[in-house]
Amino acid sequence: MSSMENEFLEKIEKHKGVIFKISKMYMDNQDDQNDLYQEIIYQAWKSYSDFQRRSDFSTWLYRTALNTAIVFLRSEKKRSFIQNQRVENIAIQQEPYNDTDDRNMKLMYEAIQQLSPIDKALIFYFLQDFPGKEIARQLGITEVNARVKMNRAKTKLKEIIEKKKTQI
Repeated sequence: MSSMENEFLEKIEKHKGVIFKISKMYMDNQDDQNDLYQEIIYQAWKSYSDFQRRSDFSTWLYRTALNTAIVFLRSEKKRSFIQNQRVENIAIQQEPYNDTDDRNMKLMYEAIQQLSPIDKALIFYFLQDFPGKEIARQLGITEVNARVKMNRAKTKLKEIIEKKKTQI
């Protein structure tokens, strides 16, 4: 295994929680989440040699994962899957919580899945405590526009959650 492969695998291992969260936010069933998880790793590996280290790896991975999730969500054709066995061996691990025991977390993820891809990205950045300036930079919009869009996305999410709670 080359040093670049080792470096990539170490970084992915360190940041795999981000990939899992994005997969869970964009896909509602476990098989699709697993497929998206693998697709994100595959796309990250394909473009890793182009990673110029002008930003942190985590920032680059967020952007790559979100872009992949949006494309994956919109894609109607068969998705490509990881062919590289070394990358394929990265275990898909659940977050420490069990969403069957945590009804609120499950409700939140269900509500997030009803948002548009851009609103999902905004909520993801918000949940990761990204500052407004960084969110704006990631999305290529002004900071004011990012704040406005964030507030609208949070309002939509809150409305969906409240509606779901009344249906329970």
